[in-house]
Amino acid sequence: MATQAAGSLWLQQHFNLNEHRLTHKSFIGQREKIELSTDGVIEQTYGPRYAPGVNNPLSHIAFSIKYDDLNLDFLKAVFNNIATEEIAAYIAAAMSGKYNRKIGYLYEWLTNKEIKLVAAVSGNYADLLEEDDYVTGKIIKNSRWRINDNLLGTPEFCPIVKKTREMDKLLKADLKAQIEKLRQEYPPDIFYRATQYLYRKETKSSYEIESENPSPDRINRFIAILNKAGALPGKELLDETNLTTLQNAIVDKRFAAPRFRDFQNYIGQSSLQHGEIFHYICPPPRYVHSLMDGLKRTEDKSTGSNAIIRAAIIAFGFVFIHPFEDGNGRLHRFLIHDMLTRDGIVDPGLIIPVSAHMINHMRDYDEALENYSKPLMQRIRYTNSANGEIKVTNAQQVESYFRYPDLTYQSAYLAQTITATILQDMTEELNFLARYDELKKDIQDLADMPDKEIDNIIILLHQNKGIFPNRRKNNFPKLTEGEFTAMEIIYREIFKGK
Repeated sequence: MATQAAGSLWLQQHFNLNEHRLTHKSFIGQREKIELSTDGVIEQTYGPRYAPGVNNPLSHIAFSIKYDDLNLDFLKAVFNNIATEEIAAYIAAAMSGKYNRKIGYLYEWLTNKEIKLVAAVSGNYADLLEEDDYVTGKIIKNSRWRINDNLLGTPEFCPIVKKTREMDKLLKADLKAQIEKLRQEYPPDIFYRATQYLYRKETKSSYEIESENPSPDRINRFIAILNKAGALPGKELLDETNLTTLQNAIVDKRFAAPRFRDFQNYIGQSSLQHGEIFHYICPPPRYVHSLMDGLKRTEDKSTGSNAIIRAAIIAFGFVFIHPFEDGNGRLHRFLIHDMLTRDGIVDPGLIIPVSAHMINHMRDYDEALENYSKPLMQRIRYTNSANGEIKVTNAQQVESYFRYPDLTYQSAYLAQTITATILQDMTEELNFLARYDELKKDIQDLADMPDKEIDNIIILLHQNKGIFPNRRKNNFPKLTEGEFTAMEIIYREIFKGK
C-alpha cells in the first residue's frame, strides 16, 4: 500500500491551499514512522486503521484536529470551502462526538456563521486544546457545544503555542529562583549598581537594534518607562491611549503618533539596483484596531499561563501588528519586561537586559522575526506606487495569518534568550562590578589618586584586556612605568586569575 495524504495535508491538496505552511504532515501507510524533513516539518505515517473517510473533508478535519498541529489560519481557509449545511449534516451523525463538537465550535468561532443543529449536543465538556500538546488560556465554557474554550485568545487575535520537548525543557527552569540566587551571592550595593547600569545598557541596546543613537534625553525617557514595567493593569497597558503616550515618549518628536496607524506600512530597505526591498508587510490598517483589541483580550485570557509564554505572545504579537510607524521594536521589547514584571518573574525595579543579549546574537533575533514574516511574504500580494505607497491586494486571504499566528518558535526563542541573559549576561555584569571594586581598592593602595582617574585607568585596562595602552600613558604624567606595570599585574590577578 502506497502512502496516502491524510488530515491537513489532504485538505491542503484537496482545496489547493498550497500557500499555507503546515508544520505537521500526516500520511496513511503500512508502517508507522516519524521523520523530520529538511525544512523542519514533521512527517508522520499512521497505520491503515487511522485512515479517515475517503474523500470526506470533514473526516480529514477531524483527523487533523486530533493528530496534526492546530493551524487556525489554515482551518479557516478550509472552512471557507465547505458549506455550512455539509458541516451540520456531519455533526448530526454523531451529536455527542468530541471531535464533531470541536469542529462545530471552531467553525462558528472562525467564520462567525451559525450551524443549524437538529438537536442539542450531548456529552461531557471537552477541552478545545489538549493540555499536553498546547499552552492554554483561561477556560470559557460553551454550553452550545459543551466545549471548554481554553485558547489563548479570541477570534480577533489568537496565538497558538505548541508544547515541544525543547519548550518543555526551557520552561522548567525556575528563573525567579536564579535571579534570587544572584541577589544572595552579591552584596546589596553591587546588585543595586548592576541594576542601575543594566537599565541604561538595556535602553542603549534597544535603540541600537534599530540602528539609532538617541539623545541623553530620549535615553532617560526610555529608562523611566522601563522603571514603570508591570505597574498598569494589562487592559490599561495595551490601551491605545497608553501605548500612544509611550510611543511619543521614546521616538523623535517629529515621528510621534497621535493614535494607532490608519495607513499601510512595511519593513524594508532601499536598494539602488532593485528599488525597495520588502521584508515584512504589516497588517492592513483596517485590521489594526481589532487586532490590538484582540491582543488586549489575549493578555487577559492568557493570565495564569507561563510568564515567558505570555511575554512572547504579547510582545511578538504587538510587533507583528506594528500599530505605529516608528517605535514598535522598542515597545515590543518594553512589553517583554512589562510581562515578566507583571507575572512576578522579575521584581519591580529590576531588569533583565534582553535587548543587550539580542544585539549580541542578532542572527537568532532576526530568525525569530523571519520565522513569521517569510511565510507571509510568500502569500501576500501588493502593489507599490511610484511614491513608495503600497496597498495589499489580497487582504482577506491573509487576514487570518495576522489574527492567528503560531508563536511557538518565538516563544522558544524568548525562553532561550531570557535564560541566557540571567545565567550569562547578568552574572557577568555582577562579576565585573565585584572585581571592579577590588581592582579599584588595590590601585588606590598602589597610587593614591582621585576616583575619576582610577575609573579611567580601569576602563583603559579593561578595553585593552589588561594591557595599558602606551599612547594613553601621557594622560597620567604623575604615574611611573613601574606603577603601570603593577596595575597590569593586579588586573590580571583579579580579572583573569593569573
